Amino acid sequence: MARFDEVKDLILSLEGDFDKFYSKGNQAAGTRVRKGMQDLKTLAQDIRSEVQNKKNTGE
Repeated sequence: MARFDEVKDLILSLEGDFDKFYSKGNQAAGTRVRKGMQDLKTLAQDIRSEVQNKKNTGE
């Protein structure tokens, strides 16, 4: 569950920037949102690979 907690923590850390960008039009917050979403994509891909490897090795 540690990996799931990483995903949750990352998403929660972006909440303020999402609000600043969408509600207040803060462009710098938009940049931070984009970076955070890229980090989320990378994390998700790492988790997908880890799950696939565990599935294939029968762990």
